[in-house]
Amino acid sequence: MTKHITFFERFTTDILAGKKVITIRDESEKDYQTGDIVTVATFEENRYFCTIEIESVNPVKFAELTEFHAQQENMTLPELKAVIHDIYPGIEALYVLTFHLVNEG
Repeated sequence: MTKHITFFERFTTDILAGKKVITIRDESEKDYQTGDIVTVATFEENRYFCTIEIESVNPVKFAELTEFHAQQENMTLPELKAVIHDIYPGIEALYVLTFHLVNEG
């Protein structure tokens, strides 16, 4: 069974350019495994735009997010924390999914 994930449309360019190589999700999206091949679509329109391979899934606390996480997301740490707070307000337990692009759609 092919797994699926969505990203906000504003992130598609960074993902396709290899500038965004992680995504930080809550517990509801932690069940990916290393080696999973995942189809990727936009959250807004569910438009397929690429396929990624999951490299790792690791827990992280919101308070433990670092500049390195921000660099992997292609943003500053304050931007990253603001985005995560907007998507997952009040959630401390998060998961870092590291991935690489397999092909563009």
